[in-house]
Amino acid sequence: MSYNICPTVTAYSPEEYKQQIELVSSLSKRIHIDYMDGMFAPTVSQTIHESWWPKHVKADLHIMYKYPMKVIDDVLDHHPHLVIVHAESDHVSSFVHDLHEHRIKVGIALLPDTPAEVAHHFIKVIDHVLIFSGNLGHHGGHADLALLEKVALIKQMRPDIEIGWDGGIDEQNIIALKEAGVSVFNVGSAIHNADNPHDTYQRMQELIQS
Repeated sequence: MSYNICPTVTAYSPEEYKQQIELVSSLSKRIHIDYMDGMFAPTVSQTIHESWWPKHVKADLHIMYKYPMKVIDDVLDHHPHLVIVHAESDHVSSFVHDLHEHRIKVGIALLPDTPAEVAHHFIKVIDHVLIFSGNLGHHGGHADLALLEKVALIKQMRPDIEIGWDGGIDEQNIIALKEAGVSVFNVGSAIHNADNPHDTYQRMQELIQS
């Protein structure tokens, strides 16, 4: 199994987006970009239409929208590596279908209170499941390790599925997440708030590769 630390971007202006993109793309070839609509999530982010990333980077787009189909054309125009949509959003099946029609990988995210069983409806047709333990629309949040039970249940449904985690990952808990079956670690505040983000990223890489 391959393991990936994906530094995250959560930006509310073009200037903030540029600053964060330049940092995370200097660390990793795979990154995670958050998008919020002010409805599903309480904040409003930089839009998908305005977004960009370096060509050498694979971008995972995390769509925290009530109505993700409203931005399907912008998503398709960017042709990202992976698009993650929340199971709690509207018209998820149509969104997943349209992305796969354009050969874009799709993941389903589950909020903390959403049971793992909700993923069963999609499990045969998606490429990724994201366990969300964060603070919707913000960096930071607490890694609630009780949610690792969802990882085990999803692995029972489909052992080969890629599982990501979003929320509160740091050097103290990343090994526990890995041992439970998480293989994509979306890291925000632990990197952005570090005195030396490059050193922090490197230490976390060493932990998951050991």
